[in-house]
Amino acid sequence: MLYDNLLELEQSGEQISVGLVGAGQMGEGLICQMEMMNGMRAVAVADNAPGRARSALCEAGVEANQIVETDDLSLAAQAITENRRIATTSATLIANLEQLDIVVEATGVPEVGARVAWESILHKKHVVQMNVETDATVGFVLRRMAQAADVIYTLTAGDEPGAAMELFEFAYSLGFQVICAGKGKNNPLNTFATPNDVIKQATAQAMNPKMLASFVDGSKTMVEMTSLGNALGFVPDVRGMHGPTAVPKTLDTTFIPKSDGGILSQSGVVDYARGVAPGVFVVFTTEQPKVMRDLRYLRLGDGPYWALYRPYHLANLETPISIARAVLKQETTIATERPPVVEAIALAKRDLKAGDAIDGLGGYTIFGSIERASVAREQDLLPLGLAPGSMLIRDVAQGAPITYADVMLDPSSTIVHLRRLQDQMIREIE
Repeated sequence: MLYDNLLELEQSGEQISVGLVGAGQMGEGLICQMEMMNGMRAVAVADNAPGRARSALCEAGVEANQIVETDDLSLAAQAITENRRIATTSATLIANLEQLDIVVEATGVPEVGARVAWESILHKKHVVQMNVETDATVGFVLRRMAQAADVIYTLTAGDEPGAAMELFEFAYSLGFQVICAGKGKNNPLNTFATPNDVIKQATAQAMNPKMLASFVDGSKTMVEMTSLGNALGFVPDVRGMHGPTAVPKTLDTTFIPKSDGGILSQSGVVDYARGVAPGVFVVFTTEQPKVMRDLRYLRLGDGPYWALYRPYHLANLETPISIARAVLKQETTIATERPPVVEAIALAKRDLKAGDAIDGLGGYTIFGSIERASVAREQDLLPLGLAPGSMLIRDVAQGAPITYADVMLDPSSTIVHLRRLQDQMIREIE
């Protein structure tokens, strides 16, 4: 058991040494969680906001005199040998520190997530990716690079893709046919929502307005289900998914084939529902008569479809599970092992003009949707994770998908470079 493994480390005076990039709400909570645990510590923390990494460590109970603030690699390495913690503004320093066993990326910025994962893998470090925006764009190539380097690249437990993957693995391992996997969505969908539209709600919830806007406009749900779909080989039934209103007891009558009274035109899909947040679910079936009778006897439902529903996901607070699995067991929590079948695509949040710069997720210019990868390739659709930082060279109407031909990408971008490498790799495989 992981608990026993971590306790053994703690009792022997050893630990999993974790490097963290991104000390915002998610990163800070992760540090606090690790400080409560056996056998695991945040040894080095990076954030581009000066002082934020130190503040996060202090919030977790680390004594201020045990924290060294530096962007110098040799000074940081020496401080770690003295059992002190590192606070830095340099993500590159985290990737280069030899004393670290694993790097966790928690910035939510696709470009930073790609660069940190790439550099960490090059330096033979395991990577836990909390940045699903990056994974949805270049997760396949990062997983392949990690395999070549004999390290683990994985998305985190606790986020919806990881939580849904646990349900899928349970059902699929038992021989059930999984029809649909998905998540709940908290907010009514408003694809054109901007930070200005949600600022009151964000302030009340102590949230970054851009983060809340990325939830409301659907972008976060789309990238999460893209990563889940690519890990499972599942696709959206329609562009953007259905997203009906449902409650736990109606999941098994909603996310089923139309021929049986549901909304799906096929099996093996990802989707989301209003009414089951913050939970995740899978809907499955079986043709084995005795097993069907047992499921009814066990009061899971009348069938012939049943739902497994997990009513929570603990986000960053579950990430230590993925850290421990990667380092101690060399196991992924969830990753794209085969060529992607799903793409998160970028659409115009307002009428965009040639010369406009595209901002990030939850901003003022774009929102995300989900489409089959084959359709995205046929229509030359721009992956959502490549959009931030690009510039429009043609006008795009509000609500229209953005294509590669509509933008000029930054040729120095790490995520652009990795995506081109991934696309070439897929062409060679296919």
